[in-house]
Amino acid sequence: MKLSSRGRGCCAGGSRERGPPPRSPFVHQLRFSPLEKAKIAFMTLTLFPVRLFFAAFMMLLAWPFAFIASMGSDEQELEKPLSWWRKIVDILLKAIMRMMWLAGGFHWINVKGRRALPAEAAILTVAPHSSYFDAIPVTMTFASIVMKAESKDIPVWGTLIKYIRPVFVSRSDQDSRRKTVEEIKRRAQSEGKWPQIMIFPEGTCTNRSCLITFKPGAFIPGVPVQPVVLRYPNKLDTITWTWQGPGAALGVSVTDYTFEDCQLALAEGQLRLPSDTCLLEFAKLVRSLGLKPEKLEDDLDKYAASAMKMKKEKVDLKEFSAYLEFPISQTLESMFALFDENEDGVIDIREFVIALSVVCKPSKTLETIQLAFQLYQSESGTITEEDLAHILKTAMGVSQIDVTHLFRAVDEDEKGKITYDDFYTFAELHPHFAEDYLYADQMGAESGLETPSLSAPNGICTDFSPDNAGDRKKPLQKKLN
Repeated sequence: MKLSSRGRGCCAGGSRERGPPPRSPFVHQLRFSPLEKAKIAFMTLTLFPVRLFFAAFMMLLAWPFAFIASMGSDEQELEKPLSWWRKIVDILLKAIMRMMWLAGGFHWINVKGRRALPAEAAILTVAPHSSYFDAIPVTMTFASIVMKAESKDIPVWGTLIKYIRPVFVSRSDQDSRRKTVEEIKRRAQSEGKWPQIMIFPEGTCTNRSCLITFKPGAFIPGVPVQPVVLRYPNKLDTITWTWQGPGAALGVSVTDYTFEDCQLALAEGQLRLPSDTCLLEFAKLVRSLGLKPEKLEDDLDKYAASAMKMKKEKVDLKEFSAYLEFPISQTLESMFALFDENEDGVIDIREFVIALSVVCKPSKTLETIQLAFQLYQSESGTITEEDLAHILKTAMGVSQIDVTHLFRAVDEDEKGKITYDDFYTFAELHPHFAEDYLYADQMGAESGLETPSLSAPNGICTDFSPDNAGDRKKPLQKKLN
């Protein structure tokens, strides 16, 4: 997958300008100074037990109010709109919960802007989602949330959860997702009779360096939603739960990658994907076609067998459509453009198969390379340096790569060709061959590519933290079309 001269691909090498160093939204590391470590040790032994006791006491104090408010009511009764006396209980419980957060160290909680009334916006979409502390706006508003059904059986906490009348999702019910969507729609379209529903549309925790793609659940009802942005201004970020271009209204950087994309980027295979890999774009297009990468392994065998019969034969868009058994669409055209190296309207179908193998099995590097050898090898079972370059460029999703160093290391006998067994033996002896033989050469000035440090080799989200504010004026990477 490469970027042609007119910019149709999503990766580029050479002299193009690059944005600030990427950062993964799913990685958060803390580094404490010796003084900070001493403070933590001291406070753990002195202040922490007091805070923990007081917070637990506040939670226990809230429990009888929630229990009495729901006593004598069955599940259906609890899901009816609030009565006047439960509104009074709301005020008491909000005060108790605020004291609990105070004990937890949240001394000041600033709210900017006006909360919309339920009749104005039935759904509150809250982001970025980064921590269990994001429950603060839930306890401040007592808006309903979507929770797994098992949560209501937790002692004490389960009673408080049931009090806010969440939309329960049952993992054991295969039809639960449809029922959940229907319940959200029913409440959202009740014209303000129900409390608002609070949804964290990202669906997972990030480090707040950007917004990942929202899941559609909050928007399916087709009613107005009120966006809510969460910020933790702590100088030292001990809030974020994730340990491993600014938005127009919220001032938060946005990326169109999803959690599934990041699972691909963070996969611990022997080929670590560079930050600007086209495979992330490819994975998005695969899903846009309605294909699930985790269920594609059987189809992968079929596609590979067909590609082996075609050998070096290239296909145009119409033939590519027939090969995938999908009608021509904008999504299919975008996928085709990723592999159209010379913009001559034809692609090598073998590159598609290799990319699909990486997306289906991101951690199984050698399985993908073995498949690629089968696609490219001659009748004697060997490939050349040029073949290896095609394989690894596609498997890594980059536009330029120098494999000479790696090929010569594998080709100990200097035959000018290697077998998969040669490569496998070499990989067993050098498990970090990508870092040792590829990144050091091709990620430097020679190819114009940059890669973050090996501690976070697969970062994909631009870091717009204050320390990098000076980089914001730099243009971001080009994307497909």
